[in-house]
Amino acid sequence: EPVIKPLYAAYGALKKARARREPLDLDLPERKIVLSDSGQVTSVAFRDRLDAHKLIEEFMILANVSAAETLIKKRSPLLFRVHEEPAPEKLESLRETAMAAGFPLAKGQVLQTRHLNTLLNSAAGTDDAELINISTLRSMQQAYYTPENFGHFGLALRNYAHFTSPIRRYADLIVHRSLISAHGWGDDGLQPSEIDRLEETATHISETERRSMIAERDTTDRYLAAYLSERVGSEFTGRISGIARFGAFVKMDETGADGLVPVRTIGREFFHFDAEGGTLMGADTGLIISIGQRVTVRLTQAAPVTGGLELELLSIGDKALPKGDYSGGRGGGTRRSPAGRNVKRKSNKSKHKAAKVKRKVERKRKT
Repeated sequence: EPVIKPLYAAYGALKKARARREPLDLDLPERKIVLSDSGQVTSVAFRDRLDAHKLIEEFMILANVSAAETLIKKRSPLLFRVHEEPAPEKLESLRETAMAAGFPLAKGQVLQTRHLNTLLNSAAGTDDAELINISTLRSMQQAYYTPENFGHFGLALRNYAHFTSPIRRYADLIVHRSLISAHGWGDDGLQPSEIDRLEETATHISETERRSMIAERDTTDRYLAAYLSERVGSEFTGRISGIARFGAFVKMDETGADGLVPVRTIGREFFHFDAEGGTLMGADTGLIISIGQRVTVRLTQAAPVTGGLELELLSIGDKALPKGDYSGGRGGGTRRSPAGRNVKRKSNKSKHKAAKVKRKVERKRKT
């Protein structure tokens, strides 16, 4: 108690400071993959995030800020951890997604994390909460290392440097060496030759960090594909997490795994891809497939070597897919009417316009 109680009291003070500055408050559960002694996946679950975890996180952030502020005061060179605000085009994409789900995102003002938190809080507890969290994350710029201080948007901090993992991260080791030099604590501080190469070092370790993140993500995909390979043919619920010309990506509820529904397997019609609206629209049925929709899918293929999952779309919401009568061609074909007449398909332009009008009506109904 003499140790733990003061720790939690300090954490309480840090929580108040956090609430005042309002850093980005994403709610994205972390997957936990459990392996057997032989390396086989035995289960996939989501990690708990307890107050004890949050306490350690806040203390680590405080240590990082303290190191950065100390070196700034000492006018000592260092590598900052920088996270810039979202690019305008990504922010607009987030705004479209939010509006389609019935949540407003303010426009025409300097974006701050509190604006995004308002959006996240509005979606909390709804069916669209995960979609809004993922879309917000995707709108963010990638953090990187640089000798220039551009601040950290996500944490809403002006001065931030990685300090707490000098064994694991080279950026932290640079900060430790700079602190040694700044305080005269020994002869193993940051050397002049290292200072001259800080820009080059920052670029190098930012690139290697991205490669390691991709490797980690690919490894997780392979584990999930191996785990699900024994359940080919099973049905799963999920949510559409991405739209591309070649199909729709679905994040499955049970494992958080992402699979692809190839557009060629959806119905018997051609689908128009609207990059701006993030939709696929059936040329014959007018079926609209968009990010955030609840779906039921069947797992048709699982490739552990590549980590790929292929899915069959069974239903959107509680409605089974309509059957199209695809007669070929890219938007210029015909479909057979009940009376046997050839009915010319609507042009891409008019179809897209109709889809956008429909989305606007749905938004107004939700609001």
